[in-house]
Amino acid sequence: MTIAGIGAVTGYGWGRETLWEGLLSGKSAARLHPGYGPGRDRQGWVARVPPGGDPELPPSRFLRAVLDSGREAVADARERGWRPGRTVGLVHAIVLGNLDEWQDFYTVDGGQRRSRDYLRLIPSTPVSMLMSEFGFHGPAMNVSAACSSANAAMITAQLWLDQGLADDVVVVATDLSASPEMVQAFVTLGAAVDDADSFEACRPFQEGSRGFVFGEASVAFVLTRAADRPYAAVLGGAMSSDAYHVVSVEPSYEQIFDCVRRALATAGVRPDEVACLNAHASGTAQCDAAETALLADLFDDRPQVTALKPLAGHCQAASAALELAVAALGYERGLLVSAPIVAPAHARLVDGVRPGVDGLTLKTALGMGGNNSAVLLGPAG
Repeated sequence: MTIAGIGAVTGYGWGRETLWEGLLSGKSAARLHPGYGPGRDRQGWVARVPPGGDPELPPSRFLRAVLDSGREAVADARERGWRPGRTVGLVHAIVLGNLDEWQDFYTVDGGQRRSRDYLRLIPSTPVSMLMSEFGFHGPAMNVSAACSSANAAMITAQLWLDQGLADDVVVVATDLSASPEMVQAFVTLGAAVDDADSFEACRPFQEGSRGFVFGEASVAFVLTRAADRPYAAVLGGAMSSDAYHVVSVEPSYEQIFDCVRRALATAGVRPDEVACLNAHASGTAQCDAAETALLADLFDDRPQVTALKPLAGHCQAASAALELAVAALGYERGLLVSAPIVAPAHARLVDGVRPGVDGLTLKTALGMGGNNSAVLLGPAG
């Protein structure tokens, strides 16, 4: 299948081109926001989605972000020659959903809302609204696999196309969960950092990394086998579970390696054909160690490595979608995008923006609970 359309709402702002321009600037989307820290009394570094979107919709960042990214992807695909097939499905990758408004429901409204205002909190509502807006009648559902959710959604879409359950699939991955409470929980776990800017705190594959800075995003794709000018081809993928711990990575990395091997086999790709590892690259010690081992043991340290979380933040359920979107845009625009290197780094880590990759891209995503995933991308031609 191919990626025929892309839509994005991120910490850089609203729109696919806003994301692209922000990344090319080499500047992080993270900004200081009040109300963070253990006492909620200081500013914290977070790449939050700013207010915006369709003013005709309810004033919900989450709902507006889902619909805006989906609309942009569909419009983009149509401009590239896509015409919806008879059955168009939708897969929405999500973890916590409309976190801000659920919090208000309990702490501000005391559960007292009109039915129509309550319904927008339900995960099926934005999915139903997108399907209704475009008259799509294929299967529609949410999937959740922690930080692997977006890759899981892409693999689910490919299964639907392979089995004839849909002619085309819209994939949307959304996470707007960078609330002070959520960020502090991850800081306490030792995974996230909110007291330093991205380049000081999050240095995947570099010395001195302390973890990730939170980000938010909603990113959408139109996936099809019938498009005139697609961005990139999705060749295959795989998922696995460590079955080890609710947070920690299984130390042998056996299941991560096996997941990548099966993704390569599904795509019909040899390890030496992978030119770029678009890494999960969360900046945590566990993740860096696992992906460094993967790069060495399975790929003999051949592929270039890109890491985007220092720029866009770790967008949780939407992180892999944002990073896949950047890889797909890079194929079309002839550029390979990664965060600038700020400390001694792995020899294969890309420093900022350089001419595009000549070959295939492996996108890994490693989620809490041992949710491993890998997706292979290649040029559309």
